[in-house]
Amino acid sequence: MFAVELYAAVRKFVFVEGHSQREAAQVFGLSRDTVAKMCRYSAPPGYVRTKPPERPKLGPLVPVIDAILEADRLAPPKQRHTAKRIFERLRDEHGYTGGYTVVKDYVRLSRARSREVFIPLAHPPGHAQVDFGECVAVIGGVQMKLHVFCFDLPHSDAFFLKAYAAETTEAFLDGHVSAFAFFGGVPLSILYDNLKLAVAQILGDGTRKRTQAFTELVSHFLFDDRFGRPGKGNDKGKVEGLVKFMRLNYLTPIPHAPSIDALNARLVERCLARQMERAGRHEQTIFERLAADNRTQSRVQYRAERRHIGGRCHDWGRRLDHDRCERRHQSRRHRQYHRRRRAARSRRGIGPAMGTDRCPGRHRVRTHGRHERHSRHRSRDRRLRVPGGRRRAGRPGRGRLAGS
Repeated sequence: MFAVELYAAVRKFVFVEGHSQREAAQVFGLSRDTVAKMCRYSAPPGYVRTKPPERPKLGPLVPVIDAILEADRLAPPKQRHTAKRIFERLRDEHGYTGGYTVVKDYVRLSRARSREVFIPLAHPPGHAQVDFGECVAVIGGVQMKLHVFCFDLPHSDAFFLKAYAAETTEAFLDGHVSAFAFFGGVPLSILYDNLKLAVAQILGDGTRKRTQAFTELVSHFLFDDRFGRPGKGNDKGKVEGLVKFMRLNYLTPIPHAPSIDALNARLVERCLARQMERAGRHEQTIFERLAADNRTQSRVQYRAERRHIGGRCHDWGRRLDHDRCERRHQSRRHRQYHRRRRAARSRRGIGPAMGTDRCPGRHRVRTHGRHERHSRHRSRDRRLRVPGGRRRAGRPGRGRLAGS
């Protein structure tokens, strides 16, 4: 077998210097077939079969083995066939008389062909990944389990961490707002797994039906939401690695803090200190590479400032739930008010109320199929009845006329 250096010399002589293969055979003292082979391959290819090996005994049973391996993909991992078990089934159920080694070699090659392939991912600037991680900490002398909100920017490896007592909707929303305030902007898109705080249902075509709170979060900050495949944590491997890094480097040994806020203050300090370090094989620090993420976030940051997020952004998640509850309370109050109003107007003989009068609150409600906007300082009908059936002021009513 010829060395790789001879392959390189012959190929350079032919392809770079422009000589013919006949001249290469004369100069290097090789046969024309050998020169042609060196032009086809950049390194010695070794022995190459012209056709696959024949399997006179196993050949008719190859479809049976393929069917067994295909069915194993849906079986539990601990109850899948080994090569030995496949050999036994072929022998007992199909009368196979060949050897075990032939079956084992075919199973090994078949599994290698169907194995999932992983390739390195490239992360453009301005995109983020989010996940929750669990840890144990001693807060105020009591050991408790905490849920850490992890926000990672894969391009620069910058991240933000914040611990919560529970993995709730309020923690999910507040974690986003805190991360946006920490980085001074909103990323172009955020990648999630299919956590119930964001995904209410995965439809048959694979689309996600978002929860109401998460929909309002996306509508407020105007970023694109993306979701990984169910059960495929490698789709967002950066934030999965951040969860492990955070737990081993920042929360080991078990941290002690007087309160969760004090622990979060430490985590913020560690996040800032990490930006002065180099990650992986990068020559620049995380802070220097973070500039590319900040350039893509500047447009979104301006959009956020126009929406007056600023100093009130940390309470946005709590205000969101409070406003929703307040709207439900006001709607219930309106319904009760209008029921009493219609009953009172009917008793006075004016007829059913088509609008409202001095309605509490100021927002839209539905009355008799119509949308009206009401105010505390404005009434639609201020007519008063006086004894004798006459009206003291106002336009003619819709009900019984005066004097009738």
